[in-house]
Amino acid sequence: MKIYTIGYEGTTGDAFVATLAAAGVARVIDVRALPLSRRPGFSKTPLSGALKAAGIDYVHLKALGTPKRGRDAAKKGDVATLRAVYDGQLDLPEAQAAAARMLDLAAEKPSALLCYERDPCHCHRTLLLAAVGQGVEVVDLYA
Repeated sequence: MKIYTIGYEGTTGDAFVATLAAAGVARVIDVRALPLSRRPGFSKTPLSGALKAAGIDYVHLKALGTPKRGRDAAKKGDVATLRAVYDGQLDLPEAQAAAARMLDLAAEKPSALLCYERDPCHCHRTLLLAAVGQGVEVVDLYA
């Protein structure tokens, strides 16, 4: 199975959707704890609408998001704290159930995990796939 990842940092809504479409992504799995953004078009409602118009499904899995302490660490470039906080998040039963659902959704159709950070090395989506994506081919997209 292949799972794409993509961040919307530094891009536009049109370029973001075009990148997904060009890769053949049919579903976006939003793994943000808070699906809100100051960037126009990337909050849950407008984003899901733009994706739907392009024929791409949208699913939000809140339990796979990073708690505030982890988000704050990521903003500071403190990867060790981000990793520790996110490991704790993934130990929660609701996160484990959401991770299983994510894998099931990705098995149904080509899917991309969505978060803010452009560079997946600075994002919890890489930690998520390292923890639960054994045997999954990961393809990072850049809009």
